[in-house]
Amino acid sequence: MAAVPVTETVPVTSADLLPDGGLLQVDGLVLMVRISPRRTRLGLTIERDGSVVVRAPEGCVAARAEEFVRGHRQWIESKLRLRGSMQPLHTPRALVDGEVFRYLGRAHRLLLVDEPGMPVRMVAGRLRLDRTEAVDPVRGGRAVVDWYTRVGRAWASGRFQPWAARMDVPEPELKVSDLGLRWGAFTPAEATPGGRMALNWAVFQLPMHLVDYVIAHELAHVRVAGHGAEYWRLLRRAIPECEELKAELDDLGRRVWLGTVAVRREH
Repeated sequence: MAAVPVTETVPVTSADLLPDGGLLQVDGLVLMVRISPRRTRLGLTIERDGSVVVRAPEGCVAARAEEFVRGHRQWIESKLRLRGSMQPLHTPRALVDGEVFRYLGRAHRLLLVDEPGMPVRMVAGRLRLDRTEAVDPVRGGRAVVDWYTRVGRAWASGRFQPWAARMDVPEPELKVSDLGLRWGAFTPAEATPGGRMALNWAVFQLPMHLVDYVIAHELAHVRVAGHGAEYWRLLRRAIPECEELKAELDDLGRRVWLGTVAVRREH
């Protein structure tokens, strides 16, 4: 659902072929370049971190991409303005009794306990964390993130089959990890017919129907690269209300916790 981090920052001139991972500059606008052998047309995406990505087929000349970007400059600027009006509200969490952490849309309060060596776990609706872990914000925050990663992967592994069957695509391998500001990412893999899907651990704070939307969104990439008309036709067949869910995700997603822990101050 968002760009893979840039591994190269190769400047591109008009006569060059677009290199995957390079940077294309068009009239003061800097775009990341993503090449896909499955694409036949150019496309543009605005990522959650505000970066602009031009997605192109192999063998695309930079001059063609520049002309495409100039023809869509008004669209790019309108999307960037809209994003500017919806800045993220990701607030830190404190590792103290009663702090709220959400899982699949439901609020659960943190309970500090004396259980050295015990991983974070949910018991009777309370998220239990050992006090010695909570003392260190980095270690305690990592323990909670690890819990989301563990339980989120177990939950999501049971959601793939129905969506993959509905979209008539093979199931990809699943990995749950820290994807920064991306909800998910799909990577084709020759050794794995369904490719590989990564989901952000933070997505499991959202309601189930939005996590399902993220899963379906990435599954559509098993068949179609990019976010062109064919992609949205496929996703709309599986989720007719996909546009409404995307808007809801954009709104609620601004508020999820991304792992930052507030440092407690002693008085």
